[in-house]
Amino acid sequence: MAEAVEAPFNRPDAGFNALEGWTWIGCYGGYYLQSNLLEAFEHGFFTRQWHGRGPDVLAGYLSAGVSVHRPQQVHSAVVLPASQAASEPWPEADGLVADAGGQSLWVCGADCTPVLLADPRSGQVAACHAGWRGVAGGIVLEAIRQLEQRGCQRRELLIALGPAISGPEYQVEPSVPAAIAAQLQQLDGSLSLEAALAALETCAALKPDPDPSRQRLDLRLATRLLLDRAGVPADQISVCPLCTASEPLLFHSWRRDQVKAVQWSGIVSQQLPS
Repeated sequence: MAEAVEAPFNRPDAGFNALEGWTWIGCYGGYYLQSNLLEAFEHGFFTRQWHGRGPDVLAGYLSAGVSVHRPQQVHSAVVLPASQAASEPWPEADGLVADAGGQSLWVCGADCTPVLLADPRSGQVAACHAGWRGVAGGIVLEAIRQLEQRGCQRRELLIALGPAISGPEYQVEPSVPAAIAAQLQQLDGSLSLEAALAALETCAALKPDPDPSRQRLDLRLATRLLLDRAGVPADQISVCPLCTASEPLLFHSWRRDQVKAVQWSGIVSQQLPS
């Protein structure tokens, strides 16, 4: 391993594998996290233990013989077909949608939400790096639209939101939740900005900050609200409870450390329909 990390992996599985709906997978290279919702798909949310190993190496821990696809992330809402992100120079984007079987799709982050999407009927997948600009720009909804263009049904999609910074640790200016509320308004034209912000508060994505000029925002909960309003069934969305900023032994965090270091998340497409 790249780093000597003790807890929680120095205990038997029963001592740390207690996240409801999520499972730590141990292998000779270390541990990575899987969403039980996506158990039919080869995928993983990797930790800081894997620092220094990129998708070319990590893909082999998920599946043998798969191609590797990743974007040059720029905090956008751009989603590309995976075949356009197969080699350097990596294209600027923050999401990929599989367009062939046996593709491993990768995104990275240090506090932003890694989002993996899968269609159990067709085997198609997508991966998104969802920072606040991406969430406000509708990046996950754009990935869903592109999957729908390939024949998927959004009510059948399975979506896992991986470890990311939690609301209590994420202080933002009011313009940030306002931008996400505007995305809610695009989904429901009857909502006023005030009503959209109230919806973020109701789902606990938005909370007050001791500094009256700031607020606290949970991007994972905000993304789940957007998915709910877009028609994705609640029981087909899984949100990892782990906070990158609060788990220094497990995750890099830009907010906590102010160091450019990331962890990777990836998912493998199955044989796609011709």
